[in-house]
Amino acid sequence: MEVLDASRWQFAVTTVYHFLFVPLTIGLSFLVAGFQTAWVRTGNEKWLKLTKFYGKLFLINFAMGVVTGIVQEFQFGMNWSAYSRYVGDIFGAPLAIEGLLAFFLESTFLGLWIFGWDKLSKRIHLACIWIAAAGTALSAYFILAANSFMQWPVGYRVNATTGRAELTDFWATMTNKVALITFPHTLFGCFLTAGALVMAVALWHLYRSKTPKEDRAAFRSAVKMGAITTLIAMAGMFVSGDIQGKIMTETQPMKMAAAEALYETEQPAAFSLFTIGTLDGTEEVYALKVPNLLSFLATGTLDGEVLGINDVQAQYEELYGPGDYRPNIPLAYWSFRGMIGFGALAALIALWALWSIRKGREPTSRLLKFAVPFVPLFPLVGNSLGWIFTETGRQPWIVFSLLKTADGVSPSVSITEVLLSFAAFTILYSILAVVEVGLLLKYARAGLPDLPPADTDSDSDADGEKPLAFAY
Repeated sequence: MEVLDASRWQFAVTTVYHFLFVPLTIGLSFLVAGFQTAWVRTGNEKWLKLTKFYGKLFLINFAMGVVTGIVQEFQFGMNWSAYSRYVGDIFGAPLAIEGLLAFFLESTFLGLWIFGWDKLSKRIHLACIWIAAAGTALSAYFILAANSFMQWPVGYRVNATTGRAELTDFWATMTNKVALITFPHTLFGCFLTAGALVMAVALWHLYRSKTPKEDRAAFRSAVKMGAITTLIAMAGMFVSGDIQGKIMTETQPMKMAAAEALYETEQPAAFSLFTIGTLDGTEEVYALKVPNLLSFLATGTLDGEVLGINDVQAQYEELYGPGDYRPNIPLAYWSFRGMIGFGALAALIALWALWSIRKGREPTSRLLKFAVPFVPLFPLVGNSLGWIFTETGRQPWIVFSLLKTADGVSPSVSITEVLLSFAAFTILYSILAVVEVGLLLKYARAGLPDLPPADTDSDSDADGEKPLAFAY
C-alpha cells in the first residue's frame, strides 16, 4: 500500500465515522426545540418529558461529534499538506468562519440551554435551543461551502508565482451553486436521521409492557412527530436530490455517468434499479431499468442526452491531458443506489409506524417490532453512502479540474507514519463507538424522566411564573 492509498483510507474512515454524529446532532437539535416549543405553548408535561428525554440523547451525540470533528482538521496538515498549501487561502476562510461564528453560536447557547433550566424564563430558555439549532445548520453551511469548492471551484485565481489558488470572490464561493443545493439536501438527510431515531425509540417503548401508562401517550406523540419528520424529509431529499443531479450533470458529467455505469452516450437514457454483470459494469447480463428516468434526473427532460463514461473521458483528456479520469465505477453505482434505497426504506417504515398508531391504537405487528432497532441505522447508512458517492465520484480530483488527489498528499509523510496514525485512530474510534452506543442505549432504555415539583423558593421569571428546577 502506498502513502496515497493509506491516506485516503484514513481520511475516509475518520470522515464517515464523524458524519455519523453530524446528522443526528443537527436534526435532533431542531426536534428537541420543537418538543420544548410544544411544552411552552400548551403547558402539557408530556412535551417537557420528551424534551428532556431526547435532549439527553442529543447532548451525548453532540459531545461525540465535537471530539471526532477536531481530528478532521488535523488531517489536512498531517497527510494532506500539499492540498492545504494549494487551496488553504480558499478552504480556510469558510472553515474559520464556521469555527469563530457558527460553532461559537451553537456551543454558547447550548450551554445556556443546559444550565439555564432553573435560571432563565421559559421563552428565553426556549430561544437558546432554537439559536443553538440554527447554529448547527449555519455550521453545516460553511463546511459545505468549503467542500463545494472542491466539487466546483469558483471565486478564485491561480497565482502563477506561488502555484497556489487564491480567493478573489468570497461571495461567489459562499453562493456556489453546488453549495446552494447541497445544503438543503444535507439538512433533509439530517431530519430523516433524527426523525427515524425519535420514532424508533418511541416505538420501542410502546412495545414494552413495562412502559408506564401515563408515558404511552407521550411516546405515541413522539412516534407521530418522528414519522412525519421522516416522511417530509424524504420528500425533501427527492426534490433537492433531483435538482442536485442536474447540477452534478452540468458540473461533473463523469460522476453522473459513473452513477449509472453508463459507458456509451444514450438519448434517452434509462435508470437501472440494479444490474447483474461484470463488476465494472462494462458487460451487462441483466438489468431492471426504468425507461427515460436517467435522462430526467440528468437533464430534466425525458429524452435528454446523457454522456457516457468513454465520451467524458475523451473530453477530459483534451482538457486536462492524458490520464484516467474515471472514478471507481462499482462504488459509484452501488453507493448511489444504496443512498436512495436506505432512505426510502426508513420512509416506508415511518408510514407503517403511523398506520400502527392511528386513532390511539397500540402497535402490535411483530415484524415492525423486529424492524425497530434497525430503523435509525437506515438513514445513517444512506447518508454515509451519499457522501462516499459524492467524494469518490469526484476522483481522481481532490479539487475538480485543479488538483489531483495524488498531488495533494504530504510529501514528507511515510507509509509507516500513516499506518500508525490510522491504527491509532481506528482503535480510538472503536472505543468511542462503544461508549456512544452504550450511553445512547442506557438513556434511551431509561424512559421518560420524572418531573420534580417547581422550586417555590425561586424568584419569579419574566413570564410571572416560578421557574422550574429541572436539572440534567
